[in-house]
Amino acid sequence: MLPETVLANFQSPRSENALVWNLIYPLAQPTISFQQLMQIRPLWGVVSQIEVEDSLRPYYWSFDVLGERLSGLDDVLEMVDGEGPRTEVDLFLVGQTKLIVVEAKHLSALGRCSRYAHGRCPEMHPDSNAQETACRYWEFPQSAFSELLDFGERPLPGQDAPPCERHYQLARTVLVGRSLSLVLGKELHLWMMIPRGRWSSFEKRWLDFTERIRDDELWRRIRILAWEDVDRLGAG
Repeated sequence: MLPETVLANFQSPRSENALVWNLIYPLAQPTISFQQLMQIRPLWGVVSQIEVEDSLRPYYWSFDVLGERLSGLDDVLEMVDGEGPRTEVDLFLVGQTKLIVVEAKHLSALGRCSRYAHGRCPEMHPDSNAQETACRYWEFPQSAFSELLDFGERPLPGQDAPPCERHYQLARTVLVGRSLSLVLGKELHLWMMIPRGRWSSFEKRWLDFTERIRDDELWRRIRILAWEDVDRLGAG
């Protein structure tokens, strides 16, 4: 069974957890066809790929339907996030050769850096009460945003908000996905699932983020799907 902390969120009318479960679970009996998912025309992403089939097993918020934790994930989270709050991924789809990391949005927006918002960024607010003397996503090679993303020079006090502030959630998600894909020996894909009507509210920031991806092959494996199209796949 899924953990109670996950199940409790199903009760909220704004819950992305309930949406993920209600749309994905009926498709996964017990796996989902990768080729079927690739047949969905994305709101954004490459559509002309010829892909080899793979059977994808879903891990909802890092757990499968029996409540088993995704192997290797905890070590990756410790390496990437350290002792701070852990990156939470809504859905992992794990196949024989592919790892799809899915960020799901319903009514909420993409997460920004809360430390910056509260004046506690170790890089830009060194005189604050922040416990850290440096941000680990700039300081340590194993968790550096610069490994995958072009966020420019390291931030300095007095500068405007850096790109890592507005792309904080997606940047951490792709770092975790990259590290986990290396541990599992699988090809990384990064997807988002959003309501079709909300694409315009994500588009500007999403395009800015994708333009910063350093790996051209990874860029080709990034997609945004509409929840409505995933739902139609289940109905079919």
